Amino acid sequence: MKKLKTALLSYGMSGKVFHAPFLELHPRFELTGSWERSKKLIQQDYPEVKSYGSLEELLNDDVDVVIVNTPVETHYEYAKKVLEAGKHALVEKAFTTTTAEAEELRDLAKQKGLKLSVYQNRRWDSDFKTVKEVIDEKLLGDVVEAEFRFDRYNPNLSPKTHKETANAGAGVLKDLGSHLIDQAIHLFGLPDAVFADLRITRKNSLVDDLMDILLYYPDKRVGLRAGFFFREAVPAYAVHGTKGSFLKSRGDIQEDELKTGKKPTLEGWGIEPEDKAGILHTEKHGEVYRGHIPTRPGNYYGLFDALYHSITEDKPEPVPAEDGVKVMKVIDAAIQSSKEKKVIQLK
Repeated sequence: MKKLKTALLSYGMSGKVFHAPFLELHPRFELTGSWERSKKLIQQDYPEVKSYGSLEELLNDDVDVVIVNTPVETHYEYAKKVLEAGKHALVEKAFTTTTAEAEELRDLAKQKGLKLSVYQNRRWDSDFKTVKEVIDEKLLGDVVEAEFRFDRYNPNLSPKTHKETANAGAGVLKDLGSHLIDQAIHLFGLPDAVFADLRITRKNSLVDDLMDILLYYPDKRVGLRAGFFFREAVPAYAVHGTKGSFLKSRGDIQEDELKTGKKPTLEGWGIEPEDKAGILHTEKHGEVYRGHIPTRPGNYYGLFDALYHSITEDKPEPVPAEDGVKVMKVIDAAIQSSKEKKVIQLK
């Protein structure tokens, strides 16, 4: 079976931590190299690969798939060039900076018969996989309310300049918020309407760093929150239905382990500590049940495996470009809502 030759558009934290280890693990991907502008680091970890001096050099090489893992404000420009060069693309979140850009990329990929996917790896987090299973198995009955949070305590500005300058791709909404929006859409579909409050809370910050979004559905409401002044954690997922509730802390360990240099595996990877197990309080067989349920293992390998089968067998992308368009619709609506202080209709 063919190996997919794959190149990165940068080898910073995302390339080193989130992409290269899984390309190395998957037997049907071959990492060819990365575009490196100043620091030449990839060959220290992978001596056999190339360090491309320009995007043109990379696109002119024998490459099947390009991972667009550069700052958000560059995604549209670079992904468009990748598709125009006839390469499949996996684009980091947020997919683009506007809905219009996302729709153009989606249509271009379709026109050229190429696969275009969004790197929404948090669908493969252990905590979210467990939440999805609880909902899918109807353990709560019909969901009536849910709140997803990405809370951190970090009052300091990021040393990454592109994250803290006032540009079209910066801010918590398009960073952590894009994960939460994608998870909500993955579970419940595109909402009917959006209300949002976006604020700046850190000293000297130029970008939004606190978000509170309400998604309106005909039969439920979903709240999404993220910020940097949450020293004491509350449940990252709180889902309430007609039969009961499920509370789950954010417990996926993959990012922390990858940052230490630990290599992912197919077995025994992404297993949360037992004390992170979620609390299920519901009805089973007519009786009230309250207890902990085991957490599903997380593994970002699943995203890459689905991408491989998408390209080689023409199966659906792991996170289709259309899902990226939907996330951008919510993001655009949230920005408008916060600015105008009103509910924005999507449907």
